[in-house]
Amino acid sequence: MSIFAFDHPFLSGLLGDEETGALFAAQADIAAMLAFERALALAEGEAGLIPAEAARQIDKTCGSFRPDMSGLRHGVAKDGVVVVELVKQLRGAVGGDDAQHVHLGATSQDVIDTSLILRLKGVLSLFSNRLSELEQQLHELDARFGAHSLMGHTRMQAAIPITVADRIQSWSLPISRHRARLDALLAAGLPVQFGGAAGTLDRLGDKASEVRQRLATHLGLVDQPQWQSQRDIMVEIADLFSLISGSLGKMGQDVALLAQMGGEITLSGGGGSSAMAHKQNPVAAEALVSLARYNAVQVSGMHQSMVHEQERSGAAWTLEWMLLPSMAMATGVSLRLALDLVSKIQSLGRQEG
Repeated sequence: MSIFAFDHPFLSGLLGDEETGALFAAQADIAAMLAFERALALAEGEAGLIPAEAARQIDKTCGSFRPDMSGLRHGVAKDGVVVVELVKQLRGAVGGDDAQHVHLGATSQDVIDTSLILRLKGVLSLFSNRLSELEQQLHELDARFGAHSLMGHTRMQAAIPITVADRIQSWSLPISRHRARLDALLAAGLPVQFGGAAGTLDRLGDKASEVRQRLATHLGLVDQPQWQSQRDIMVEIADLFSLISGSLGKMGQDVALLAQMGGEITLSGGGGSSAMAHKQNPVAAEALVSLARYNAVQVSGMHQSMVHEQERSGAAWTLEWMLLPSMAMATGVSLRLALDLVSKIQSLGRQEG
């Protein structure tokens, strides 16, 4: 049984998202870490730092290697990071003289941060597609019901009549802005992390910049000087997650209030009540509000995790591991629920005349 609502045996029926969750699964993390080790060996082989045959052997081994998960768990308990044990096992699998060339010049944070960046690249692409789909759904909703009338409300009180188009615009314009922000982030490219023991790549000498550039190219990432204690990229992504879920929470709150007033919205497939058979609860709309509030709380912790002491922090780094994946999950769930909610709006507003 899980204590994490996003992958809980039954709470995940509402709060789960398989596509986002798959990018944070242990196997996805291991695959991305092995991709780093493979790319590093290839880059160092191309730069002449390790023998070409060793690079080929490491490349081949990373493609088929399956670590001992129990050993990784015990390694994390002892070392605080998974990479020490993972590299030990990988060297054993590579074998012979080639084993000494595994992980040359790198440190655990290079592997873990780059794994996260590779998976966040997939997350951002997934969210961009969902935002585009949601924009289209809202456009179609506007075409169907935009001319209908609604009572506008300010400060929870009836104000003046507005159109459905006015309300939909307040949902769709932020979605367009968030997609533009997200697409700009993807277009600029996410950076590789490669700094070695203290961020100086000291073991690679005058080949350091060349290896980092080749490493980034192999991984499809941007070549950038190490940022291991500079966490603004992670916080920027977290802020974007909170903005997306916050805007979807506003839409969910509006839909829940429309359902409460009655007569202005019809939803198919509302949630049932164990005590009142006549009820159809706006479950998805309510969940969007909860998820928005969840991310609003977590994002403050991400800003706390920016405070890395000196060249590396164990404490701030660990806090980031706890917060950022859950924020991504909350955002993925929000987008899934928003798409489902909009698809179930059967009528909206009142038709004049």
